[in-house]
Amino acid sequence: VIFFFGYLMGRQFMVCALVFLINMAGAPITEDVVLVKNLSSPLMDVLVKSGLALILVTAMFGQLSKQMNASHCQLDFLNTHFATLTVYVAMGIEASGLLHVSYLVRMIVARCAGKEVETNEAPRTKIQSVLFWGHVLFSVTLLMFAFV
Repeated sequence: VIFFFGYLMGRQFMVCALVFLINMAGAPITEDVVLVKNLSSPLMDVLVKSGLALILVTAMFGQLSKQMNASHCQLDFLNTHFATLTVYVAMGIEASGLLHVSYLVRMIVARCAGKEVETNEAPRTKIQSVLFWGHVLFSVTLLMFAFV
């Protein structure tokens, strides 16, 4: 269960990073840049300035087809070298501690709800706890620097 949860965390981070990079790469440089001369101004506002065109391109070509293929042909989709690489990269991102702030948020939400976080894992040893909270501190620090 932890392997799967860690993979999902790393994969979602990669998806968000990909969407962010595509949006940054495809955004107009200034407001005065006219990309298509025959397109009306309201249509330009909707498609280009709002980023809707990039969202559609990213969803259709970058994410949607792969998710549809994976949902219908799970074993065929995972039986490729690229999918194996994706799993290892996602697990590496999760193991690096970049996303451990989400575990902290999960603990805070569970405590506010008055419930315990259910897990099938054995209780952490002292070394595992130190590493876990070190990753959480590292992740919170990175998040704070990102907001500043």
